[in-house]
Formats: sequence, structure tokens, C-alpha cells
Amino acid sequence: GIKGITKLVEQAKGLARQALQTADATTRSTLATQFAEVRTQIDELSADAGFNGTNLLDGDSLTVNFNEDSSSSLSVTGVTYDATGLGIAAASNAWAADADINAAVANLDAATNTLRAQASTFGSNLAIVKNRQDFTRSMIDTLNNGADGLVLADSNEEGAKLVTLNTRQQMSTTALSLASQSD
Repeated sequence: GIKGITKLVEQAKGLARQALQTADATTRSTLATQFAEVRTQIDELSADAGFNGTNLLDGDSLTVNFNEDSSSSLSVTGVTYDATGLGIAAASNAWAADADINAAVANLDAATNTLRAQASTFGSNLAIVKNRQDFTRSMIDTLNNGADGLVLADSNEEGAKLVTLNTRQQMSTTALSLASQSD
């Protein structure tokens, strides 16, 4: 996701820096073509970053519900982080002039800052979801242990108690019967 796009942005910066180090128009044009390929890879990576039909890097949003009636939830707003969405413009004039390359570097720096900020936002959202997940797991474990304590009684012990109660009932019935006959 964002890490992969950040690496591609860094790769594009490297191409721009190489172009600034040479005055050869052919080399600059070749580097501008490679830059275009990296832009395409950014677009493809952004489009492929989905999971279960949701792609937070291609404009989709996500709502995570924390309880059964959805009264507690977290909404994660997606972004569109293809090359255009990040403000990474195509190489102007095949990077013939230093100004064209410097403009590309400025776009790439801005894109890097945008990616870092969004990575922080997604990281914060992830921490919230993990905390809620841990709480829910703990609650499930507590409820399961309580249910197990109620349901998983020792059948031999409970059977012996039942026989004892039945015997007492029969003795009580017999005693009452004998008492009423003697009157």
C-alpha cells in the first residue's frame, strides 16, 4: 500500500536527481521515460491495494462496527493515491530544462509528505481497531470461561446428588405413608 507507493516516489526522485546531474538531452529524455513508467506503477499499485473489495488508496471508505447494533464504530475515509491524486505530474518537456526537473522534484516531495501524513492516519486507525479487537477477544474469553463454569459440571458428582435427592424423596414418601397408616 502506502509503503510501496512511497518507495516508488523515492525511485522517481532518484531519476529526477540523475537527470539534474547531466546536461545530455538524450539521457534526460530516457530518465523522463523511466519516470513515466514509475508513475504508471504508482497508478497500478494504488489500484491493486484493495482487500475484500475495499481499496482505501483508490477512494473507497470503510466503516468498522464495534458492536452488534453499530452504535460504536470507526469510519476510515479512503483517499485516491494514484499519481494524479498525489499531484505527481508527467515529466514536462522530456526534462529538457532544470526547471522542469525541479518542478517534478517539488511534486515528489509534496507527495512524500502527503503519504507520510496518511500513513500516520491509517496507523492511528489501525491502533484503534486492534485495541477494540483485543478488548472483544478478552470479553469473549471471559464469557466463554463463565459459560464453561456453568455448563461443564462434573456429571458423576451431579448424578450422585440426584440419586441422593431421589432416595431422600422416596424415604420421605414412605415415612409419610407409614405415618398416615398408623393413624
